[in-house]
This record gives sequence, C-alpha cells and structure tokens, in this order.
Amino acid sequence: MTKRFTNKTALITGGTSGMGLATARLMLDEGAKVVITGRDQARLDAAAKELDAGDRLLAVRADAADLADLDVLAERIRARFGRLDVLFANAGVGLFQRSAEVTEDDFDQVVGTNFKGVYFTIQKVVPLMTGGGSVVVNASWTQYRGLAVASVYSASKAAVLNLARTLSSDLADRSIRVNSVSPGYIDTPMFRGSAPTDEEAAAYTAQVVTGRLGASEDVARAVAFLASDDASYITGQDLVVDGGLVSSLPA
Repeated sequence: MTKRFTNKTALITGGTSGMGLATARLMLDEGAKVVITGRDQARLDAAAKELDAGDRLLAVRADAADLADLDVLAERIRARFGRLDVLFANAGVGLFQRSAEVTEDDFDQVVGTNFKGVYFTIQKVVPLMTGGGSVVVNASWTQYRGLAVASVYSASKAAVLNLARTLSSDLADRSIRVNSVSPGYIDTPMFRGSAPTDEEAAAYTAQVVTGRLGASEDVARAVAFLASDDASYITGQDLVVDGGLVSSLPA
C-alpha cells in the first residue's frame, strides 16, 4: 500500500466507530500518526484497542461541542506529536424528526455538535498546522435533496459545507486546503439507528443506483484522497460519496 501519510499526523474527531474509525485505520495503514476522539471513554478505549497502533495512536476523550475539551485536545496533540497535518472533522449527531417535533434541546444538540463543534475544532487545531495541511469536513448528501425528517440535521450539514468553502479562502494564505465529503447512505451504527431492520435497509438501498449501501471504507478512501498530496490542487470542493443517490435514479 502507498504510504501517503508517512511522517504526518492526522486528527479524526468522532473516531470510535463508522466512518471515523475506518478513516483512522486507513491513515494508520498509510503511515500516519493518528489522534482519535470520542465522548464515551469506554468506546474510545475499545476503538484504540481495535486499532492497536502503539505509540502512533493517541485517543483523547473530547466532546466536539465543548470548547474546554477542544483546548485540552489541541494541547495534547502538541505535547505528543508537536504538529498536525490532517484534520477530518467527522464528529456529528443525527436527529431525524418532522420539524413540528423538534424541541429547542434537539436543535441545540444537533447544531452544537454538527456546526459549532466543527467550527471550533478547526479554529482550535489549525494553529498546529505549521507547514500547510488539509482539513476535510464531513457534510451529507441531505443538503442536496429535501428530506422531510432531516430539517435541522440537513441545515447543520449545509452550514459546514459552506464553512469548508469559506475556510478554503480564509486559510489559503497558510497553505491549508479545506474540502468536504458528503456521504450518502453509509452502513454505520448511526444509519442502523434509523434503519434497524433488514427491510428498512433494503428500502434505502433501492434508492441507490449502484444497488448497495456505502461502507465506511468508501468514505475513508475519499477522505484520504482529499487529505493527501494527490489532491494538492483541490480546495473548496465537496466530494459526494453516495453511489449515485443524489444524481441518478435506479433503472
């Protein structure tokens, strides 16, 4: 395997499962030193044990919506690795309800993690990117199509897509590229929370022109591409990883 991230340090927020864990695994395989975060210490410990990367892995309990946690995270990265080259701002929560059912607490939870958390994660760790770097934000296919039960979730993801485009300009003078990925139906624990039965999963799969749900590894490969020197002339872009869900209809 090509070692695109040798001598580089990558931070993956929400790295305990799904797309975050798959991205951490891939970047470790490609030579990176990796930092993962999660809010639950037990899940964080389990992910670190699964990755089994010795001193190339740092697992930090941190809530992306808590600025004090983010300050501690940045300091621990600085103390352990000295610098940062890649950030995958992946931590997020899902809420899928009709708009009339959304409470203020629901709104604050989703926007607090999905938008505020991404915004301040970037702000806090970008100073560690001393010689250029790459930021990839996890957005969502739902910003391209209306989904009745995703008003707050979709709005939070549209916000971070726009943030990525804005920061690609803001951080360009520091040679930091900023892009986003927009996953479609990816078979993760969060997805299974919305589609727990095989019948429900099959209904979602029927909407995808490639005829399958995405795997976390599909998104990880897209993130790694955008984060690597292979994408050195790409910034301010969104890469949709959805098996054709947004652009095509099944025959």
